[in-house]
Amino acid sequence: MAMYILKLAIILPLVCGLAWGSLMLWKRLQRGLPAMGPGARAVRIVDAVSMGTSGRLIVVAFGGRNLLVSATRGQIALIAEAASESADA
Repeated sequence: MAMYILKLAIILPLVCGLAWGSLMLWKRLQRGLPAMGPGARAVRIVDAVSMGTSGRLIVVAFGGRNLLVSATRGQIALIAEAASESADA
């Protein structure tokens, strides 16, 4: 029994230290990854309007264009497409 407690006293802090070290390493590696800021997204929802209980009309900005999309529980369909207005105007 004493041998078991001795092994436990040695291995438990070792395992806890390895877990803590791996979490700190993961945290440090995540800081180095490029973060996407709010303006860096390729797709942006401009506006959304509810059309009853299961449908929505959504204006999505993507690739310099505004897309009017119908979204229901079963499908998403493109309704119209227009060039987006520039933010400078």
